[in-house]
Amino acid sequence: RVNCFYKHILVSSPKMKFISTLVVALISSSSWAFVPSKRPHYTATNLLAEPLHIGVFGGGTVGGGIVGILEQKRAKFEEMTGRSIHIKTICVRNADKPRDFKLPEGCTVTTNYDDILNDDSLELVVEVMGGTTKAKDVVYSSLKSGKHVVTANKALIAAYMPEITDLLKEINSKRGGDEQVEFRYEAAVCGGIPVIRSLQSDFVGDDIQMVSGIINGCTNFMLTAMDRDGKSYDEALAEASKLGYAEEDPTLDVGGFDARSKLKILVRLAYGVEVAEDDISCKGITELSKLDFEYAKMMGGSIKLIGFAKRVGSDKVAAFVSPCYVSSDDSLYAVNGATNAVEITSSNLLSTTLIGEGAGRYPTANSCVNDIVALAKGDKTPLPFNPPSDLKFVNNYEADFYIRLKYRDTLGITRQCGEICEKYGVSIHSILQNPITKRDDAAFVLITEKVALSKVKQVCAEIEALDWCKGPIFFMPVLRDNWAVAMSP
Repeated sequence: RVNCFYKHILVSSPKMKFISTLVVALISSSSWAFVPSKRPHYTATNLLAEPLHIGVFGGGTVGGGIVGILEQKRAKFEEMTGRSIHIKTICVRNADKPRDFKLPEGCTVTTNYDDILNDDSLELVVEVMGGTTKAKDVVYSSLKSGKHVVTANKALIAAYMPEITDLLKEINSKRGGDEQVEFRYEAAVCGGIPVIRSLQSDFVGDDIQMVSGIINGCTNFMLTAMDRDGKSYDEALAEASKLGYAEEDPTLDVGGFDARSKLKILVRLAYGVEVAEDDISCKGITELSKLDFEYAKMMGGSIKLIGFAKRVGSDKVAAFVSPCYVSSDDSLYAVNGATNAVEITSSNLLSTTLIGEGAGRYPTANSCVNDIVALAKGDKTPLPFNPPSDLKFVNNYEADFYIRLKYRDTLGITRQCGEICEKYGVSIHSILQNPITKRDDAAFVLITEKVALSKVKQVCAEIEALDWCKGPIFFMPVLRDNWAVAMSP
C-alpha cells in the first residue's frame, strides 16, 4: 500500500507529462489502493510560534481590565494569532496593595521599572500608568530597547507627538523590516470607540472635510443631567464625581482640556496637521447655566461639549473645543450620559458616526487588547500618526453664534447691541428673552448669522465695557448651518 496525497501537478515538459501520467496510473490501478494519509490536524493552537511576553506599567482600573480580557479570551487569541499571549510582569506603585483582578499564572508584580525595561524576553510594553513624566520615560525607553508599545495616554501623545514620531523614525531606520518597533494608541481617544484605527485605515482613499464629536464622557454626563433632569452645574458635577466619571480635580474635563488633547490627535490623523494644543480655541462648560438650556429648548435643541475640526478652503484647517447648540435632528443630540460619539464627514463616505463608551475599565482595556492582538498577528503601521500634509492651521472659524448677556435694566440696550454688531459686520438673526422673574438675573440672547469667531470676540469685548452689561458675556457656536430650518415647525 502507498499513501498518496495528490494536490496539483504542473506539466511543463514531455518528461513531466510522463511522470504525471505514471502517478495518475499508479493511483487508479487496482493494485494500488488510495488511502488518505493519517496526517495530524494542525491548528493555530498546536503550531504556536514563540509566546508574546508582555510587561504592563499600571495595575489599576485599565491594567486590571487588560489582564481580565487576555485571560478570559486566551484560547481565542491563540487561535487568531498563532501565539500564546502572556503577561509576565506588572509594574505598580505599591506592590502590597490588594488588586481586584487575578494575576495570570507566572506573572510577577514589581515596583522596579527596570524589571520590565531591562527584560529582553519582553516583546511588548503596555503603558496605562498615566501622566506625562514617568510615562514618557517608560515609553521612550521601551521603544529604544526594541519593544513595541501600546498606550492609552492621550496627554502624553498630545504633548510629545512630534518627538514620538522622530524617535520611531530614528529607531526603525536602524532595524530590519521584521524588527520594526510599533507604537499603538487606540485607547487614547474615546476609550472603546475604534476611531484611531478607522482614521488610519478606512479613510486613506478619502478626503475628510469635518471631524466633530462628543469626546469627553464626564462633561456629556453633566450636560445631560442639566438638560434632561434640570440640575444645576454644581449638582451635575457632584453626581458625576460620585459615579466616578469626574476626577478628584475635574478641571481637565470641565475646562475642555481633555477634549482638546484628543482633538489635537484627531486633527493630526485626519488632516496631517501638527498643531500646538494651546493654539486650539478651548472653552469648557463652567460658564453654562440652567438659563442656557432653557433657551436651547426654546430653539428646539440642546447643548453639547463638542470637539470640532473642519477643512477651510483648499489649504487650511480650523478646530475648536466648545459647548455648542445642537438641534434635535442632529445625530449628536441623542448621545447622552457618559457616551462618546465621533462624526466624520468625507467626500467618499459622506457621513460616518462612531458611538460607544468613551471611558471605563473594559471599554478602554478592550482597545488596548485590540492593539496587543494586532501586534501578535504581525500587523504593521509604519506611520502611527499618518503622513503630514501642507495644510495650515488657523485659530479662527465661522459659525452662527449664541451670545448670552446679563444686564442692568436701562434704556437703549437693544440699540447699542445693534450698533456694535453693525460696527464689526455681525448680522443678528434673532433676539431671545424669557420673562424676567428676578431683575438680578435678567438676561437675553443674541443669535447671529454666520460670522468669524474673531468678530464675535470683538463684539463681546465692546459690549462688556458698557455700564449695563453685568459680568463676562457667554458665547458658543451653533453646530450646524441649518439649525433654523431644524427648529421650524
